[in-house]
This record gives sequence, C-alpha cells and structure tokens, in this order.
Amino acid sequence: MRRCCQGVGLPCLVKGAGMAGARPPRFLLVFDFDETIVDENSDDSVVRGRALPEQLRQSPRDGSYNEHMQRVLAFLGERGVRAADFRAAYENIPLSPGMAELFQFLSKHHELFEVVLISDANTFGIEAKLRAAGVRSLFRKIFSNPAGFDRRGFLTLGPYHSHKCLGCPANMCKRKILTEYLAERAQEEVEFQRVFYVGDGANDFCPSGTLTAADVAFPRKGYPMHRMIQEIQEKQPGAFQAAVVPWESAAEVARYLQELLKRKC
Repeated sequence: MRRCCQGVGLPCLVKGAGMAGARPPRFLLVFDFDETIVDENSDDSVVRGRALPEQLRQSPRDGSYNEHMQRVLAFLGERGVRAADFRAAYENIPLSPGMAELFQFLSKHHELFEVVLISDANTFGIEAKLRAAGVRSLFRKIFSNPAGFDRRGFLTLGPYHSHKCLGCPANMCKRKILTEYLAERAQEEVEFQRVFYVGDGANDFCPSGTLTAADVAFPRKGYPMHRMIQEIQEKQPGAFQAAVVPWESAAEVARYLQELLKRKC
C-alpha cells in the first residue's frame, strides 16, 4: 500500500536524470503527451498544410481512430512525406504553457520523481519531440502506439495493445497500462508514496480513476478530463478519490509539487 510520509534549452539541466540513486523514487509522475506536454494534437500537426482527400479529413465517428491514422500516414507516405519531414513536424510542436518550468523542476528533483509517459499518439513523434526539447532522459518509460518506417520509407503505426475496457479506444486503455506498471514496480520492490497524473483528455479520465486519496490528478483546465472529473464529483461525491488540481500553465503543477516537498509529504 502507498502511504503519505512526513525546448526549451534544457539538455544540460536534465543530463543524468535517468540515473538511479541510492534510494528508489518516492513519487510517480505520469504525463499524457498531446495537449498536455505539447500544446497541440500531434496528429493534427503532421497533417497541417497538407491536402487530404475527403474521407481522411475528419476523424471517424465510428471505428478506430488508430486505424484512421494508419490510413492518413499511408496517404502521406504515398505523397512523398518521409522521416525528416515527420521529425521536423513533431520537433516544432510547441510545448504547453509552463511545461519548460515543470521540466526544470523535475530535473532538479529527479531523484524523488519517477516519470513516465502514457499517450495514444506514437513512439516516433514523442521521442522526436522529447529529444528536441532536451528532456528525454527525464522519462523512465514511454507507453505509446508503436511507430516506425517501413522499406518504402512510410511511417507506419500500430495499436499499443488490446483490452476489455468499454470506455477506452480499442488500441489503448491507460488505466490498464498504469495498473500493470504499478504492479510491475511493486514486484521490483518500488512502491510510491504518491502518484501524480497530468493529462487533458477523456482517455486520461479512466486511469485517474485508479488514484487514491493520497494521489493528485492534474487535469488541464477546461479540457475533457477536467470536465469529466467535475461531472463525477457532482453526481457521485466521493467516487473520485484523488485531490484535483486543474492547471492552465504547467508551472502551476511545478509550484504545487514544490510546496508538497516543502511540507515533506
């Protein structure tokens, strides 16, 4: 059981952040990617300025969004979009407001925080952006849909896994990923005093429901995750156990965590 106790130009700041210390980290910090770490949906970013046929312009109302993006990427490949083009598009996505400050805080206190990323984007885009921002070493694990280039030079995309959660897209349930990760770390004798979850979307609401009263959900203010938490708090008081700290700038998350460390809790 977990218990409560008593691009920015960051390459030099986070150097060695992934190195193991003498003690295991006290806290687990989970990030989403699209519209959380970055200020846009990365899928929108790679198609911006490119003409798509009518059937690919809108996300499917029914069916798999992951499969839809597979078709979009195949179309772009056929039009000559290659690795360097995709990499540049991902690298140029702006970070969300205050995210650089939050990364600076985490680099300063990397021995206390284990940081992972769970995203329904893709591994290639996420890796490209984090490396460009100089913060890849902050993250112990990245969970996202596998992506890579085939013999033709086309960026291909696959589903992350299968699951039985009725509330999540068929290719990814973040609750399942988080639950399994905590269990895996517990088997390795690493148990966290608190879990912090920073997200924005409807698919971030599902994993945040696993958080305990010791934990904190950081939903981006006014985004689906925030609205869904507010709805369940109104309809079922007490059902959502974690503390809720909405943010407009990720600097607010950094300040909250800084205050928490001052309280030694």
